[in-house]
Amino acid sequence: MKAEDLPQRLAESRRIGYAYDEETQEPVIGSDATIRPGTIIYDDVIIGDGFSTGHNAVVREFTEIGDDVLVGTNTTIDGNTTVGSHVSMQTGVYVPSETTIKNHVFLGPYAVLTNDPYPLRQDIDLKGPIIEDHVSIGANATVLSGVTVGRGSFVAAGAVVTEDVPERTLAVGVPARHEPLPETLKRGNNV
Repeated sequence: MKAEDLPQRLAESRRIGYAYDEETQEPVIGSDATIRPGTIIYDDVIIGDGFSTGHNAVVREFTEIGDDVLVGTNTTIDGNTTVGSHVSMQTGVYVPSETTIKNHVFLGPYAVLTNDPYPLRQDIDLKGPIIEDHVSIGANATVLSGVTVGRGSFVAAGAVVTEDVPERTLAVGVPARHEPLPETLKRGNNV
């Protein structure tokens, strides 16, 4: 679906195809999209089928999103980011540039990913986290720059993840410590 294919009432309350530069390409959005009022999708974005947003979501340029992805109310994806398929980002999630989120991932309300270990203090290349397949990140958790959260891991609500989380591990606390994943959390995500 392209911006010009949207019904007039849809186009009036959403900004699909925000041209941030003179030579941008309109976003490409797959079939069966639900894009709620207040949402802004920049140019140079590619989105698969079954995409859905809450209100006031923002998807910045050079983002690629797979199929069946929810971007919740007041969630921001800050561009130069890859999001796989079957991903659920709940209300208020922040995803910075240079981040990779793989498939079957859940990001709870107000989860924050970061890409700058020394904000404004050092001039470095930004590096967001890598969130592997079947990861769940609880509400208000923070994952710091450059961290990889391994396949099947679970980040508890409120945790602050400062180092890589091995596959199938529970990360809990501030700073997050690693514990064995309880049996009840070992199945994959069905997003």
